Amino acid sequence: MLAKVEPHKIYKLDEAAALLKEITFTKFDASVDVDIRLGVDPRKANQMVRGVVTLPHGTGKTVRVLVLCTPDKENEAREAGADYVGLDEYVEKIKAGWTDVDVIICTPNVMAKVGALGRILGPRGLMPNPKTGTVTMEVGKAVKEVKAGKIDFKVDKYGIVHTSVGKISFTPQQIVENANEFLSTVYKLKPAAAKGSYVLSIYLSTTMSIGLQVDPKSVETK
Repeated sequence: MLAKVEPHKIYKLDEAAALLKEITFTKFDASVDVDIRLGVDPRKANQMVRGVVTLPHGTGKTVRVLVLCTPDKENEAREAGADYVGLDEYVEKIKAGWTDVDVIICTPNVMAKVGALGRILGPRGLMPNPKTGTVTMEVGKAVKEVKAGKIDFKVDKYGIVHTSVGKISFTPQQIVENANEFLSTVYKLKPAAAKGSYVLSIYLSTTMSIGLQVDPKSVETK
């Protein structure tokens, strides 16, 4: 398996996607991950990189969505495919430690109640945020977008943006198209305050595989 990987080789994105499928032998459908190291200082507010992107082929994952809203929005949320809908009962469940969801969407008029859950939801990346479209009156639209493959991402304290762009069961072309969509979005978000090289390295891997370094020039930016 590892014999197929050339040490220190920098692969084109399509080469890396095809090779990943050859070197991944997990019994489960492993996630395909992208790690992009940026030349930014995330401790400075004007160098924070954060955004949302809708992957053309979705994430391959079943996304469990909780909508926290007033009764007038509950039907809209359910019809759009939300897994859990309500307010006070779920606020109490979360306070008791329940966080068995992937995304939480809420309406602005319940943010006072949701804000009180920040210490629980924040560390798990579940806190609704207007910047990522998860605090909105258009809950139905937000649920559909998340279910269709909309993800949000942000750079960590080490200057790395990490996300999943699909599953190893995807075709190499689907992996490439999802990765291109994500990477080109990160490229567009280059902060004006960032000096020097913006993209330092890109690696493509699966849950259990080694990382394959990708040539940034092989990424199709839009």
